[in-house]
Amino acid sequence: MDTRPLDIAAYVADVGRRARAAGREMARAATAAKDRALLATAAALRREAPALKLANAQDLDAARAAGEDPAFIDRLALSDEVIESMAVGLEQIAALADPIGEITDLRFRPTGIQVGRMRVPLGVIGIVYESRPNVTIDAAGLCIKSGNATILRGGSEAIHSNQALATLIREGLGAAGLPADAVQVIETTDRAAVGELISHPEYVDVIVPRGGKSLIERIARDSKVPTIKHLDGICHVYVDAAADLDKAIRIADNAKTQRYSPCNAMETLLVSQAIARRFLPAIGRIYADKGVELRGCPASREILGSAGIASTPATEADWQAEYLAPILAIRVVGDLDEAIAHVAEHGSGHTDAIVTEDYTRAMRFLREVDSASVMVNASTRFADGFEYGLGAEIGISTDKLHARGPVGLEGLTSLKYVVLGSGQVRG
Repeated sequence: MDTRPLDIAAYVADVGRRARAAGREMARAATAAKDRALLATAAALRREAPALKLANAQDLDAARAAGEDPAFIDRLALSDEVIESMAVGLEQIAALADPIGEITDLRFRPTGIQVGRMRVPLGVIGIVYESRPNVTIDAAGLCIKSGNATILRGGSEAIHSNQALATLIREGLGAAGLPADAVQVIETTDRAAVGELISHPEYVDVIVPRGGKSLIERIARDSKVPTIKHLDGICHVYVDAAADLDKAIRIADNAKTQRYSPCNAMETLLVSQAIARRFLPAIGRIYADKGVELRGCPASREILGSAGIASTPATEADWQAEYLAPILAIRVVGDLDEAIAHVAEHGSGHTDAIVTEDYTRAMRFLREVDSASVMVNASTRFADGFEYGLGAEIGISTDKLHARGPVGLEGLTSLKYVVLGSGQVRG
């Protein structure tokens, strides 16, 4: 009889028990010890770069043999530049202030007690992700600094890379006197391990899925553990009637073409009808030169066509599409109200931006657009933990409870009430 499911269940339960025990140690770890672990791991990454690339080569060879596309291969590769960026990321996390133990809002009550809130770790964080082995280091670094234990389940396509990285993380933890079980990488590629991991709230406090929509939907649907997630990145840039044309061109170009695959890339461009005839031909030529397929509403197609720029009719599905590719939906809107209404109806709550020189309209956009990141006169590509000064991010959350937007150190913590008294009793 095939006992593999039982073996997987026992294995994941053992990992969970060890993570829970390590989490209690990490919660009381000194800042200096956590920083030593991060810096030691950074040094190990640089020292072992050749060995890491050898392990990564096994994953790359398997991916090429499986016929994966160049973008997939690029995400999987551990180049010298990627390894150095991982080491620098750990050093940046070490330099951040430690949020754990901070007491805020301490106030005296009429009874003489003081009531405040203390920032504490979440406990054990399970992270399920695909293809990018650098996530192993980013996630481990943030969890170590925030006093959490973590269980990492990377994609099978990166198994050799992730195991090599896990060895160096354990080395860093050991050098700082912290438990090696604070960061565990699931060693099996069996998909049943994911099902087990998301089924044990007694071991895992939060699940963070990072990957394709199907993975995130499955975990959100099946997990018995709370999740921090986003499903879609349908990001908008609205070019207002009061926009500076040069700014608008730079932002709309960058938001779409700087990189096509990230979840913070623009997917729909909204343009005020008052500026459309001046703006669309200029930005349209840039997109055409870069090979971006344009799908437009009738008004935008008429303007683009008169400038000799090809486009196809946008369907209703295009307004709700996350292309992650050189494809862009364009719509001309009457005014700010219509732009905000479009975002409310079709957006995913990830990142949306307005380009305008009108302060009142900018403030209205900030207040009324209900997204995790809302921007004025900046590219949506800035919606990123590193760019926000978080050192790194464990993911993006479009949920409204607990963490929202790029999830850094504070997003991996919670607040508990603390009471300081001097012998008071309640009458």
